[in-house]
Amino acid sequence: MKSSESLVRLKEFQVNDKRRQLDQIQLMMAEFERMAAELEYQIAAEEKKAGITDPAHFAYPTFAKAARQRADNLQGSIRELRVQQDAAEIAVEEAEAELEKATALEVRDSGSRGAKAG
Repeated sequence: MKSSESLVRLKEFQVNDKRRQLDQIQLMMAEFERMAAELEYQIAAEEKKAGITDPAHFAYPTFAKAARQRADNLQGSIRELRVQQDAAEIAVEEAEAELEKATALEVRDSGSRGAKAG
């Protein structure tokens, strides 16, 4: 196998790996958003049942307080994942650019080999 072919295969692998990482981040974000929405629904139901919506109130439901903390933690995780997503998108773009360069190099090399053979 020619070195340019090996380079193209390596770059393809890297692009696929970066895309997979980006997909995983996006899946985690979607799952965290779903979980946070479910917690918000549970908080609203608990507040309605208790008739108290002020978390500072002494009789505010303990479950709602704990669920609110979990929802806040999830929102923080989502913000962190957005930063990772931005970095992963850049990494995918860079890997794709490197793959294009390697592919162009392979085409050029195979064209020059064809010219030498003819």
